[in-house]
Amino acid sequence: MKRIGIIDYGAGNLHSVRKALAYLGAETEVLVEAPKTISFDSLVLPGVGNFGPGMEELEKRGFHQFLREWFREDRPFLGICLGMQFLFEKSEECPGEPGLGFLKGEIRRFADASLRVPQIGWNAVIPTDPDDPLFKGIKEGSYFYFVHSYYCVPNDDAHVGSTAFYGRNYCSSVRFGNAYAVQFHPEKSQEMGLVMLRNFLNI
Repeated sequence: MKRIGIIDYGAGNLHSVRKALAYLGAETEVLVEAPKTISFDSLVLPGVGNFGPGMEELEKRGFHQFLREWFREDRPFLGICLGMQFLFEKSEECPGEPGLGFLKGEIRRFADASLRVPQIGWNAVIPTDPDDPLFKGIKEGSYFYFVHSYYCVPNDDAHVGSTAFYGRNYCSSVRFGNAYAVQFHPEKSQEMGLVMLRNFLNI
C-alpha cells in the first residue's frame, strides 16, 4: 500500500484529495508542518485560495526547504491547482510575493474581457507527450474539472506536460523528473481523474 503525504497549509482542499486516494487504496498522512523524518512514498500539494497567503503559510510551516530536498532526491510529487502555481517564481495575483521558484516562469491572470473569470467547469486537456506516465490510459482531449483565474507560463516549454484552451492555449500541467503538477482537479474529475491519480500512485 502506498503511503501519501498531503501538505496542509491551512487552505487546501484536503478532504476530496484524501477521499480519492483512499478509494484507490492509498494511505494518507496530513502534514501540517514540514516533517523531520519521511514516512511516506509520495507527496501531494493540493491548493485553493490566494497565492500570497498560501506562500506565507508554506514558508512559515517549513515546507520550502523540505520541498527543495524532496525534489533534489527526485521523489514523486503531485501539485494540484494552486499547488501547481506555487512552484513558479511569481504570480500576478500577488506582485512582490515570491513563489517557491522550482520552475522558471510566472502566473498570469486571464485577461480577455470576453472570458468569464474564473474558469469554472470541464475543459479538454491535451498531453504534450503521449507516453507521459501521468496520462497513461487517458485519451487526448479527455475532460477534467477546472476552477481558476490564473494560469502558468513556464519559461521552458520542455516542462509543459499538457495544454488546455480558454481564450488561448495555456499550460495545464507541468513535469520535471518525478514531479508533476496540474492546474485542474483530478480529485473532482470523476473517472479520468481517478485514472490519473492511480497513475501517480504507480510512479
